Amino acid sequence: MEKKMFLNASYTIFETAKSLRNNQTNTEKQLWDYLKQKPHGYNFRRQHPISTYIADFYCHPLKLIIEIDGGYHLKKEEQNYDKNRQEILEGHGIRFLRFTNDEIEKEIKSVIAKIEEYFNSTINNTSL
Repeated sequence: MEKKMFLNASYTIFETAKSLRNNQTNTEKQLWDYLKQKPHGYNFRRQHPISTYIADFYCHPLKLIIEIDGGYHLKKEEQNYDKNRQEILEGHGIRFLRFTNDEIEKEIKSVIAKIEEYFNSTINNTSL
């Protein structure tokens, strides 16, 4: 197991991630249907442990987390937690794309287009 990929996540975090993988939400299933096809050859992991956190979807070669924010993310304390968590992980060079449940449920094609746009900009920037 590559420590950099998991940033020394604990056994408890791994067990929690496993439980989350076994109990996916409908929006996670929708997005996973796209990501599991390895778009542009990039492999994503579901409910991936990183340090003391669990990313909804993580691509190690891109150091990219894709998060799905449900309604509880609208609460002020959750927004503060998300912001702090994101800043910590960005300090490790990890980037984020965030989508709401609503976006995935009602505009999945737009969500996929935004992810594709990210892939294309990353591919173009690395080939310079």
